[in-house]
Amino acid sequence: MTATHTPAPAGAATEGSTGQQLYMATPPTFDSPAEERAHRKAKLAAAFRMFSKAGLDEGVAGHITVRDPAAPDTFWVNPFGMHFSMIKSSDLVRVNEDGQVVEGDRAVNGAAVAIHCAVHAARPDVLAAAHAHGPAGKTLSSLEVGIEPLTQDSCAFYEDVGLHDTFTGVVLDREEGRRIGVALGSHKAVILRNHGMLTVGTTVDSAAWWFLTLERTAQCQLTAYAAAAGIGKPPRRISHEEAELTRSQVGYEFAGWFQFQPIWERISAAEPELFD
Repeated sequence: MTATHTPAPAGAATEGSTGQQLYMATPPTFDSPAEERAHRKAKLAAAFRMFSKAGLDEGVAGHITVRDPAAPDTFWVNPFGMHFSMIKSSDLVRVNEDGQVVEGDRAVNGAAVAIHCAVHAARPDVLAAAHAHGPAGKTLSSLEVGIEPLTQDSCAFYEDVGLHDTFTGVVLDREEGRRIGVALGSHKAVILRNHGMLTVGTTVDSAAWWFLTLERTAQCQLTAYAAAAGIGKPPRRISHEEAELTRSQVGYEFAGWFQFQPIWERISAAEPELFD
């Protein structure tokens, strides 16, 4: 694996005190599919541990997936019933597009198969998808609202969230998974009515970060409206023009990848067993 660097983007300091050019990390390149597979699986294990630290685990609900670099019609997913905080690379299970386990010996959540097989099939550009039952996301999904441009962070999702507007119970039907894929469309996220939210990305890093910040965005929106009811004034929305501009600054894929890196550094250093 080779770490690459790129000149700092607009908005970052580009010159040090002695005049040297400053650089920042970018996604690494790999010498083989096996090396890339190990990296993706480690990032996936770290993403589950991040979800646990953020309170995004609830019983056996929730799943994150990533395509296999050598067999992109298959994906890696968490074993059914294993706590997010304990998942290691070696625990992950590989599933094909028909939902059959092709590597690993543990059962897989049927909802993960129904949803993620369909999402990966609908979006060949997507390498990873994340879904969990976060409290704010569940709450917002039960209301007749979407994500509104109330804060800088919320603008990452401005006009970039689909809506699956039906609820038919636990998603175990492949056709229901297909409809979720249609509702996602070309967006980075989709609200699943009366269920929760799902995010996607071109890396595990971005898919996981989009989910974490979307959950927090939902929490802030719910809090803002609760406070607004108390003072008798609605929350102040960011204008269309400013929301579009801010999305271009904080809502692109590299930004999602980069936001995950401090989390990755902390978890991988503190919990090296995730590489096992």
